[in-house]
Amino acid sequence: MLEFYLMDTLSYHIRPMRDDDIPQVSEIDREAFPAESLFRPYTSYKQEIHNSVAHYLVACTTDKPDQGNWPKDGWFKRISRCLPAMPFRMPTHGGHSREYVIGFAGLWVMLSEAHIIAIAVRHNCRRIGIGEELLISVIGLATRLNANLVTLEVRASNRTAQELYGKYGFYVSGRRSAYYSDNGEDAVLMSTEDIWSPLFQTRFEELKEAHNQRWKAR
Repeated sequence: MLEFYLMDTLSYHIRPMRDDDIPQVSEIDREAFPAESLFRPYTSYKQEIHNSVAHYLVACTTDKPDQGNWPKDGWFKRISRCLPAMPFRMPTHGGHSREYVIGFAGLWVMLSEAHIIAIAVRHNCRRIGIGEELLISVIGLATRLNANLVTLEVRASNRTAQELYGKYGFYVSGRRSAYYSDNGEDAVLMSTEDIWSPLFQTRFEELKEAHNQRWKAR
């Protein structure tokens, strides 16, 4: 039986998604995108994360991250934050805490274009910088994978997300009418310029540092 304890602070790190993350990622998917969940069946998620063009990251909490389990290539950011106190419960099993997925991001890379499939964070963990850190991580991953630009789709009504993407250099590149099947809402297409350009890289590094200073351990 799962037992719970209340955390006064939340520390997290971002790493590549694994098979054993799928149940929790599916929960976040359904919570964040109830009308359009990406890959509801377990088997679909499993196929997706082993697709050579797909790359998924998860934000996880843990008492003491097991550094022995970190991948050796080091492309991802090793992140540890102490965030403001919040009503948050982290599950434990058999008296030992296990990683609890609080957010995820997906990226498809085809030729020179990286397309962000989703960025989602659990409702009780929002507004504390995790979604922005996932965005930073997928842009960094796109660079690592030699993409030249990053694209995405976002609901026309989701102005908060559009503002965040705009902050990181995304501009409106098009619109898809009645794209979302639940309510016929349009999708706004957004894209970056060349992410290898000195202007983009300079601004990106400035934004990463500003985000780090705001949410670093206190």
